[in-house]
Amino acid sequence: MSTVDTIHTMLIYIYALSLLFYFSDCIRRNTSAKRMGTGLLVVVFLMQLIYLILRTVELGHIPIYSMYDFVFLFTFSMVITSLIMTTFRKSEYIVFLLNVVGFSALVLSDFWLAPVVNPMLNWQTVHGLLVMHIALANLGFAALTLAAVFAAIYLFLHFRLKSKQWGDTMRRMPSLEMLYLYMNKSSSIGTPMLGVSVMLAVLSIMAEKRWPLLLDAKVLSTLIALCIYLGYFISKRYNGHAPHVMARWTLIGYVFVIISFISNAWSVFHRWTGE
Repeated sequence: MSTVDTIHTMLIYIYALSLLFYFSDCIRRNTSAKRMGTGLLVVVFLMQLIYLILRTVELGHIPIYSMYDFVFLFTFSMVITSLIMTTFRKSEYIVFLLNVVGFSALVLSDFWLAPVVNPMLNWQTVHGLLVMHIALANLGFAALTLAAVFAAIYLFLHFRLKSKQWGDTMRRMPSLEMLYLYMNKSSSIGTPMLGVSVMLAVLSIMAEKRWPLLLDAKVLSTLIALCIYLGYFISKRYNGHAPHVMARWTLIGYVFVIISFISNAWSVFHRWTGE
């Protein structure tokens, strides 16, 4: 087993331990478990950074082109976001859910994907656009994941308050106002990134004169997801729906983002295998 593979395997184990400590703290308030979980998360971040550096040296370029690398960078974004969120009060459940998403993506990528050295280098004439497209797609995915987590917690808290089920769990969560505010901010960051990413992908296709790709499953499903988020902002601006309705809309939009990602299995140029 190479050094890169060893580091990757170790960070999965440490990530799992961090998740267990956060889970323990969420079940029953445990300051020591929270500190241990945060400390292990920092170790995961450092190991991911080392892994990226070694992969870059090994490949001779930043590993961003294959779906395996895209998912890894997404989990890297989740870890960074989680560490930032730990500096906020009453963020335990947000951090826990973000790490559930990040850890699941990391583990599932090992089952479904392979770290193949097969970047989409046939797009040589638009190499710069391709790099920006991938980077914006990853950051947009991370921001919309954060928005979905805020929306899910908002709906849970709203339901518990409406049914008058108060408890210690409720006291450890941010207020509905703060959750709604951060949900909107995350969506307003992720949606433009997703939009620009799609625009760059279309421009790349046009530059390469690969017109059939405009009807690719990945392109169409991403456009649908983008339209849902645009509809979210239009509805928020002109219809003034209740916050819990907007939270549901956010989750629906995120479901279509996931569908867009899954459509890579049928995409011509975004196959999970990297082919």
